[in-house]
Amino acid sequence: MQGEGRKRNKKHYVGQLHHKRWRGGRELEVGMQGILVTCNNNQKKCTSEAYDLLNEYADKLYGAETFPGAEGSCPDEDVDDALKREVEMLRAHPGYQERRFQTLESGANNVIFIRTHNLESDKLVHYILSDLHATKKKKTRLILRMLPVMGTCRAFMDDILKYLSNFLQPWFKRPNTATYQVVYKARNNNHSKREDVIKSVAGLVGKMNSKNRVNLTKPDLTIMLEVIKGVCCVSVAREYTVYKKYNLQEVVREDVPKTEEPAKAGDKAAAAGEGKEDDKAAGEGKEDDKAAGEGKDDKVEEMEGDKVEEKEGDKAVEEGKEDDKVEEMEGNKVEEKEGDKAAEEGKKDDKVEEMEGDTVKVSEEEKERKVLEDEGVEEQKMAGKGDVEEEEKTHDREDKGDGESSCFTLL
Repeated sequence: MQGEGRKRNKKHYVGQLHHKRWRGGRELEVGMQGILVTCNNNQKKCTSEAYDLLNEYADKLYGAETFPGAEGSCPDEDVDDALKREVEMLRAHPGYQERRFQTLESGANNVIFIRTHNLESDKLVHYILSDLHATKKKKTRLILRMLPVMGTCRAFMDDILKYLSNFLQPWFKRPNTATYQVVYKARNNNHSKREDVIKSVAGLVGKMNSKNRVNLTKPDLTIMLEVIKGVCCVSVAREYTVYKKYNLQEVVREDVPKTEEPAKAGDKAAAAGEGKEDDKAAGEGKEDDKAAGEGKDDKVEEMEGDKVEEKEGDKAVEEGKEDDKVEEMEGNKVEEKEGDKAAEEGKKDDKVEEMEGDTVKVSEEEKERKVLEDEGVEEQKMAGKGDVEEEEKTHDREDKGDGESSCFTLL
């Protein structure tokens, strides 16, 4: 095989750089308008769902999409002539390629930006949500939220406030007033904090008109700030809380508990009305029974008196039992304490006796030692006396012997 052992030329690797997709003009940039679509993975199918839904409602609201020069086309026209005519159209109309909806890279995962051309994105999204909320017909499976983007600016605090100072005037500047809330979401951006942005925007709206009030439950308008990388998408939405934060999946769901509650309340009211009528009829019969029941009141009072006396007697018995229990508990405690004291005193006496026995033993031993010592001293004395006597006797014997020897010598 030719070329198996041949090394690839350096130009082969360098040339691959030019095959990468050029993203210039295909990303979300400042100055664009459109719609943000969020999903959970599977962005391709989500994009096709968004195109189908947007085209369906855009045709109803704005009419079918038309292209310049499409009316002059002929089905029997030659292919070469058709290509030449399209090339001439492109040269004459530079914006021919701009469709009504065009998908661009948003810069965040699971977020799709669809650029709009020659239409108002806020009106279109509100029209879609109002129809879905009314019909409760589910038309999407992957799309979660659909947010309009009425304008874009750089995602820095100063740039956002500068852009909003002109952008928010049609809704909040005098004499216009409205209740509002600010919704801020940042993706792949850490330039500014959420709390700082919301406070700054609220202060700006308050300066436009002091009658503008914040309402977080059911505001008239919602200022949405969606930051993706270095771009901030801005829009003002109506009925944001009514349409479940512009969530297509939540809008379609039916509120079963809320719809059943009024019906239950009506049934209860009807049943209460019928019950009242029955009570009236029964009340008329009771009036006749009142006279006969007067005689029974005395017996009822006697029965109640007996019951009260029995209850009081039972209470007294229970109280006596409780007192006896308390006394028994106290007696037991006192006996236990006295027993503990007697045991402690017995222990003390035993210790004292032991101490005294020890002292007695020690004194007896000392006496015995003294007696033994005294006896030893006397024995020593006696032995000393005997020794002295023996010595004296020996001296006397020696002296006698000397005298006898001297006598023998003289003789």
